[in-house]
Amino acid sequence: MKDVIDYQKIFSDVASKVSKMDDLGNVACYIPELGTVNPNKLGIHLTTVDQLHFHFGDATEKFSIQSISKVFSLTLALKLKGDKLWERVGYEPSGCAFNSLVQLEHENGIPRNPFINAGAIVICDVLVSSLDNPKDDLLDFIKCTSGIDDISYNEKVVHSEKETGYRNYALANFMKSFGNLNNEVDCVLDFYFHLCSIEMSCKDLAQAFLYLADAGVNPITNTTVITARRSKRINSIMQMCGFYDEAGEFAFKTGLPGKSGVGGGIIAVHPGKYCIAVWSPKLNKNGNSYKGMALLEGITTRSNNSIF
Repeated sequence: MKDVIDYQKIFSDVASKVSKMDDLGNVACYIPELGTVNPNKLGIHLTTVDQLHFHFGDATEKFSIQSISKVFSLTLALKLKGDKLWERVGYEPSGCAFNSLVQLEHENGIPRNPFINAGAIVICDVLVSSLDNPKDDLLDFIKCTSGIDDISYNEKVVHSEKETGYRNYALANFMKSFGNLNNEVDCVLDFYFHLCSIEMSCKDLAQAFLYLADAGVNPITNTTVITARRSKRINSIMQMCGFYDEAGEFAFKTGLPGKSGVGGGIIAVHPGKYCIAVWSPKLNKNGNSYKGMALLEGITTRSNNSIF
């Protein structure tokens, strides 16, 4: 009989070790509302495909998931458009910062992947064209597939992002000049800023992402979110592109596909087994949670449970 992994002890031990690290990161003050978050928050939640739950710390406190939400928008766009989506956005690692303009010039306004800001803005443009009420419809999609009713946008974060999102306006206008944005820039970016402002907890995220651990089906709601083939594709893109120019580092240290957000959250998936979310607001120079990366490295190492 296979030994049961004592995740509660592993979480406690790893969190104790990580809490003693020098926390060299900083909260995302360039979005002023995110700068108000308590930098000492730390949460962990793991949910298995058999619906077992393990948690530690601030696992039930909601926070701005920021770019983690780009996985939801990609999933919905793939459901609606299928492989035609890849005519407007790629699926290769960028090797550049998440808000870089450099590659768009050389690649005629086609973003490298759907997780860098430019790629996510194109996905938002697709959804604005495809949905009657994009903001409401996206939230309904996440609620329905996850079984979580209290998911909402944080309007303070939306306002803060609009006030300081100069680079995102530049990206959107640049892609518009190449003909890769079909709707008005302000309309697309309003949706994009709302997308990034979604608030969820570690517990919420671990539950909502279970479809990527169970071949496209969320076992909690018994909902087919997406096909098994496309679930595999999304996991692959997370493995290669979920941490921007630090994707290789994350894969090397944790052995899981995942996605980060500048709110300090990280979601990681072990296909066939579990989803795990961690939250620690201070970010490293690449925009990924400094302690969150260390937590996941420690947890997968201690449990000896990754895809490799």
